[in-house]
Amino acid sequence: MSGITRRMLMTGVAGLGAAAVMPRWLHASVQLGDWQIDTLSDGNLVLPADFILGPMPAEEVAPILARHGLAAGEPLTPPCNVTLLRGQGRTVLFDAGSGLAFQPSVGELPDALDALGVDPGDVTDVVFTHAHPDHLWGALDDFDEAMFYNARHYMGAGELDYWRDPETVNTIGTARQAFVIGAARRLEILGDMVERFEHGDEVLPGVTAVLTPGHTPGHMAFAVGNMMILGDAIGNHHVGFEAPGLPSGSDQDQALAAETRLALLDRIVADDMTLIGFHLPGGGIGRAERMDGAYRFVPEI
Repeated sequence: MSGITRRMLMTGVAGLGAAAVMPRWLHASVQLGDWQIDTLSDGNLVLPADFILGPMPAEEVAPILARHGLAAGEPLTPPCNVTLLRGQGRTVLFDAGSGLAFQPSVGELPDALDALGVDPGDVTDVVFTHAHPDHLWGALDDFDEAMFYNARHYMGAGELDYWRDPETVNTIGTARQAFVIGAARRLEILGDMVERFEHGDEVLPGVTAVLTPGHTPGHMAFAVGNMMILGDAIGNHHVGFEAPGLPSGSDQDQALAAETRLALLDRIVADDMTLIGFHLPGGGIGRAERMDGAYRFVPEI
């Protein structure tokens, strides 16, 4: 069995039940030039409302939540949309999902890929927006080996340095210390598989990095033609659009993240761009429209 890895064994076992599984993980699909773009569900997070809404004035937030059918104080369950680009001889993932070690409601990306007939070994590139658990932790399998073992992995230089810095765990605050420990361990295991890039770099042909800091120090979005892959730079479809200047508890630098949201929304609307958001509904693909001095999210489907 010297040529058979544990991963191959697990892939074979998982494949036995694939025919019985409905492909419910495919969220949305569009064509952009040579690229086929699909958003795949990794499940959804379950968050206390205060994790996002805590720093916001309740009187401003309440009518926004009501418009979206959300009750004040109830848990938030944002979807997790992983973007898959296929074309030009590449199979590219933007972020790797959560894996099975974060929350029980996530970790469905391998099933989503299987439903499309994409094996982890088919993935040529994994491009990270940032290193929070729901974006990075799925880069390893259950054996702490690289899930996408044939892929080159890419992370912005500032983001990579931040999560690898041994001092980060002492400065991030106790609520997020587990994020640091988990990120550092996964990045250490991936090692030289992770390549660095800077703002403005063409990470892959036709894929340009856009620094969008605040949610994390080195968060990146990506421009692909007239489409912007946002990651968590705009983290929800309600207050993130209708009150983008308010501080969000999910952001590590709340003031900087608000500036980033406002600048991104202005660019997206001015350039009439399609957007893909990791935590936006309807598969995350849509547009931003100006509304009452702010914006609203309009899903493509």
